[in-house]
Amino acid sequence: MLEDIKFSVSMCVYGGDNAQWFKTAVESVLNQTLVPNEIVLVVDGPVPDDLNAVILKLEENDTFKVIRLKKNHGHGIARKTGLDNCSNELVAIMDADDISARNRFARQIEAFRNYPDSDIVGGMITEFIDTPENVVGKRIVPLEDSAIKEYMQCRCPMNLVTVMFKRSSIEKVGGFIDWYCEEDYYLWLRMALANMKFRNVDNVLVNVRVGKEMYQRRGGVKYFKSEVKLQKYMLDNKIIGYSRYLLNVTERLILQVLMPNKMRSFIFQKLARSK
Repeated sequence: MLEDIKFSVSMCVYGGDNAQWFKTAVESVLNQTLVPNEIVLVVDGPVPDDLNAVILKLEENDTFKVIRLKKNHGHGIARKTGLDNCSNELVAIMDADDISARNRFARQIEAFRNYPDSDIVGGMITEFIDTPENVVGKRIVPLEDSAIKEYMQCRCPMNLVTVMFKRSSIEKVGGFIDWYCEEDYYLWLRMALANMKFRNVDNVLVNVRVGKEMYQRRGGVKYFKSEVKLQKYMLDNKIIGYSRYLLNVTERLILQVLMPNKMRSFIFQKLARSK
């Protein structure tokens, strides 16, 4: 029975998150067809009163384990803190402003039951602006391990906000390590180098809240430099060759530095959200 398998959900929230969006995200976790027996919430630094009120209410629920960090450390450290405090072997990631499909966790637990050698299971996402019904894009990723690892050579092959993984597998490769906007991609690369098994289910697991701010974060010189550093890591570890390295860097230079934000939004929504 799927209900016999215990798993944790790891969430992070910080002062810039919207209190109502966070509440909606939490409700999408609590109203699953298969519910977690533990939700670890890392509060990454001080938060405003309206957001703190939601967190204080959650602390009354025995399912929640709330860890408060005195200052904001960023996603990498916050996610590592969350993972360190999870009690179960299977851990799902959830963001503070997205909405999980009601059968998300059931689909993932079923995948682990059917493919027990998997170290991580993710899935597809849709992206919406303002209201969940206003879907503006869909990010499709490969399903099988070999295809995921091939896709990894050019783009991030897992949608972080959808993943559920074996805690022991993540810890074997060092867990989440801070890397500007790329701590997830960096983790998948280290897992691939350790010959771990990837899988994505062919279902939309999370509806992701997006907007112009997200596309701005996906551009700029700082983001580009972080991407180039990651591409160099892939080159040095023979995940890609030099020609693929040059192609990847050139594409990112155009998309992240030379392209205006409005055009970048169009590319991400219409062209960059498919296999």
